[in-house]
Amino acid sequence: MINNDVLRSVRFMLDLADATLIELAKLADPGFDLVRDDVAAYLKREGEDGFEECPDEVLAHVLDGLVIHYRGVDPTRPPRPVEKRITNNLVLKKLRVAFELKDGDMHQAFADAGHPVSKPELSAFFRQPGHKNYRACGDQLLRNFLKGLAMRSRGV
Repeated sequence: MINNDVLRSVRFMLDLADATLIELAKLADPGFDLVRDDVAAYLKREGEDGFEECPDEVLAHVLDGLVIHYRGVDPTRPPRPVEKRITNNLVLKKLRVAFELKDGDMHQAFADAGHPVSKPELSAFFRQPGHKNYRACGDQLLRNFLKGLAMRSRGV
């Protein structure tokens, strides 16, 4: 799934303003420079005038900021480095951590979106890529999860 779609989905789900997305990115790294014009370009649909692809670094900062916003910072641990490459599995994991979702909550989000997943299938998404039971999260699956989360958070 392209980063722009994930950014738009998170923004819709939480009803965030552009300025709030910038603040979230700065929570992950106060020195990170993200401006309103860039955010506006990332939120446009592909094919619209002014559309720009959202880099992995920007999405990683926003998702990390989301985790920090909802969970806080653990002062006993050093800050985690920002990921260089964002995958659908990583987006799933960061949203799970940010919203403190248990397996049951995730199953419910998938079911609400009309795409239930089994317990082994869900746990396979959170394995390390080299693990024999690892499974890559597809675009449609992530879309369904984001849709289920939006339905849950917005009461749709």
